[in-house]
Order: sequence, then C-alpha cells, then structure tokens
Amino acid sequence: MLREILDKYEPHFLRGGKWNHFYALYEAVDTALFKPSDVTKNSAHVRDGVDLKRVMITVWVATFPTMFFGMWNVGYQANSIMAEMGMASQEGWRGAFIGLLAGYNATSIWDNIVHGAAYFLPIYMVTFFVGGFWEVLFASVRKHEVNEGFFVSSILFALCCPPDLPLWMVAVGISFGIVIGKEVFGGTGKNFLNPALTGRAFLYFAYPAYMSGDAVWTAVDGYTGATMLSVAASDGLTGLQDSIAWSDAFFGTIQGSIGETSTFAILLGAALLLTMRIASWRIMVGVLAGSAFLATLLNSIESTNPMLALPFYWHWVIGGFAFGTVFMATDPVSASMTNTGKFYYGALIGVMTILIRAVNPAFPEGIMLAILFANLFAPLIDHFVVQANVSRRLARG
Repeated sequence: MLREILDKYEPHFLRGGKWNHFYALYEAVDTALFKPSDVTKNSAHVRDGVDLKRVMITVWVATFPTMFFGMWNVGYQANSIMAEMGMASQEGWRGAFIGLLAGYNATSIWDNIVHGAAYFLPIYMVTFFVGGFWEVLFASVRKHEVNEGFFVSSILFALCCPPDLPLWMVAVGISFGIVIGKEVFGGTGKNFLNPALTGRAFLYFAYPAYMSGDAVWTAVDGYTGATMLSVAASDGLTGLQDSIAWSDAFFGTIQGSIGETSTFAILLGAALLLTMRIASWRIMVGVLAGSAFLATLLNSIESTNPMLALPFYWHWVIGGFAFGTVFMATDPVSASMTNTGKFYYGALIGVMTILIRAVNPAFPEGIMLAILFANLFAPLIDHFVVQANVSRRLARG
C-alpha cells in the first residue's frame, strides 16, 4: 500500500510537476523504504542488493550499542551525582520530560535511559533536521538525489557531542560540518574531510568552554567533574588508577561525550561493520599499531610530563580514541583508498593521536585532530602507494 501511495504522488515530484523542487526529498524517502528502480543493466557491472543507502543504514545500526549505552551512562552519571548533591529533580522542560516518564533512581536502567534521552534526543533531532535541511537544499539546487552520507554524519556528530551542549550550538556545528566540510566541495564522495569531525572541530575552536573543561560532561547544572583524559594529563597513570579501574573505563561508566565512553559498546558496532565488510580492518589495525608504538616509545622517556608514562592500553579506553578509530577514521570517502595506504593512513592517525595527547598540553584529546590531519594526507599516501606499485611492475619488465 505504501508503494502505491508513493507511485501515485511521484509524477508531482518529477520535472514539470507542481512539487518538482522537492524531488530530492521524495527520492530520499522512496529509496530509503524500497529498492531503487534504476539499476545497472550493462553486463560490465556487478549487481548487488547492498547499495550505498543500505551501507549507510548498516553503519547507522552499528552505532546503536553506543547510542543506547550513551543515553544510559548520561542518565546514570547525572542521577548518581544528583543523589550525592541531594537534588530531587531536574528543572525546565527536560525535568518535565523525565518526570513524566521516569524518576531519578541511578540503580534503575529505565530511569537512566530516560534521563539520558532527555539530553541526547534533542541533540540528535536538531542535528538531523538542521543538517537535513542543508542536504535537501543543496540537492534541490544541484538537481540530484539526497546523498546518504548525511544519515551517518548526523548520528556520529550527535554522539561525539557533550550531553549539555546548547542546542543552538549543535545547529551551528552541524551546519558548518555539512556546508563547509562537504557541500562546498561538491557533496558526498568529493569531500576530503570528515563532515562530522569538521563540525565538531569547529565547535571545539569556536566555543572551547562548551567543548572542553570539567563543567560540560555531566548533565547536572553547577556540577564539575574531570574526564579521565584530564586526570591523566594532570596526575598521570597513578591518578588515573586511583580514580577508576581500567575495566570501568573499558565498559564506559565514566564522564565524556555521549557516545565515546564505552569501548565495549563501540567494539560491538565494530564487529558488525567488519562482518559486513563495510569498515576497513586495515585502518583500525593501523591506528592501534601506530598508537601502541609511539606510546610504548614515550614510556621509555624520563620526563615530568605524566602523559608520557601512560601505557597504550589506557589510551585506547579513554577519550574518543575507540569511537574515532571505529567510526571516524574508517570513513570511506576521506580515508585512503588503497589497501597498503590504509595501513599507513591508520598508523599516521595512531601516532598523531598519541603525539597530540602526550606532547601538546593544549589538547588533552588527540583523535579528532589526528583524523582530520590524516584526511589531508590520504590522497598523498595513495599516490605514493600507487607509484610504488607502478615502479615495481616496471622493474619486473
């Protein structure tokens, strides 16, 4: 029946129809629900039921463990702190929403998820609708279909935001990421920077007080609490171990951006992406190898800088390292394309992440800047890999 309704109204969206300017929006809904009617008929192509839209939907589904755990953790952190501070409820529209559906019991899974949803869902909705507006606008002006990449960019951007980020700032950030990070270069497939990371980086430098520090990670007004990265930067490994066990950091019951705290939940998403052969295991291995190499090398240096002594396995479970490795670094558009190049690309990200974290005191987190830095070098890495292959073949005669 739904197919019949779409077919009935399709002529109105085609050229000459009264709604032809909104064809991009119609096409996005149609192909999201059903298989596209236009398929390749030439025998030189391989036909596959998994098209780009299905790939993007799979990536979106892969974020679900991170998303649901993130909502639970935001609520758990807030409810636990409210109990310590003697607060009975939240104020404002979020408090009304929580009071309507749940309570503030930190031992209740439902209460924690609802509390976290009161912060995550508005961020995601603003990201989706504002970013979607720009996608449809550019698609309509260029007269092509809505690109599926935004489906993934929206959820990734929302998950890497602090829970208490003002919604107008969310709109500004995703607008910058979509327009400046992608559309000005021609849209999906032509951008050389990851749009979600571009938007987050813009917010980081434009509004640092809202994207860093101790007051932005917990959804309780007036509360300040350090992230594990800031603890490591100030007190080193000893301070980190005194604050939390490695297993707690791995499972993610710590403060941080909504979707970046649980390495375990992120690995569940990674398993799906690797099983479906959507994400590159070469990039992930490269990031892990590069970070482990440099962190181990720095561990051998005697210094008053406590970050130099932090082992690689701690780097992997704090901050946005795991989230960036699995979901950001493996972006197929902005990453290296060649198999060998993917190892070098991943290794560059791993090395740069540890270098920024340990050596640059201005940025306790390094994965975001490292990935954007590697995005710029991805074409050059592929160029050298291709030229090396050409030289070897010529040498073989």
